[in-house]
Amino acid sequence: MPPARKIPLSKRIFDLVLTIPALILLFPVMLLIALLVWLAHGWPILFTQVRPGYQGRLFRLYKFRTMNEARDAAGNLLPDEQRLTRLGRFLRSTSLDELPELFNVLRGEMSLVGPRPLLVQYLERYSPEQARRHEVLPGITGWAQINGRNALTWPDKFRLDVWYVDNWSLWLDIKILAITLWKVLKREGISQPGHATAPEFMGNESVDDGRQTTDDG
Repeated sequence: MPPARKIPLSKRIFDLVLTIPALILLFPVMLLIALLVWLAHGWPILFTQVRPGYQGRLFRLYKFRTMNEARDAAGNLLPDEQRLTRLGRFLRSTSLDELPELFNVLRGEMSLVGPRPLLVQYLERYSPEQARRHEVLPGITGWAQINGRNALTWPDKFRLDVWYVDNWSLWLDIKILAITLWKVLKREGISQPGHATAPEFMGNESVDDGRQTTDDG
């Protein structure tokens, strides 16, 4: 992991000033979504997964479930794109599945803006430059998300993440949040062709083998 970089206090205050009112205002919406997810997908309502965050420290990410548990005759889960339900597609296209991550922000595990938290196994696959994305808190949205989201290639995503690390400012966070709202309305870059989200990052020397990420958003 790269050397520790202190999280600016102004960024933390900015997150809390926006997150606390958002949780209060959106709580009825989250309850409604929880009910719809329970009716469509059953229990549990939330998708939870351990992800690496600031300096690679592990935390548990929370999202609304967008997939069912459909399995083949051998009992194996079907591919992601086959388990993604109609409700799940709607939640992803509107980014409503991300709302529980506000609790991650409240707990200080994430920020509103930053590189998306990806899978734990990616830590050993990053180049030293790509690993710099962990010099800041992961975010619900980020510079890569407003510049292509899952339609980007992995190298492009990581290049944009590192650019954010080197160019962070509160004004940049405000700009990213504003553009995010517009992008959500347009529903751009939700997935790569043939994938529920994007193919798994196998490292810089490998070729995509078609495997899926696990609900990386």
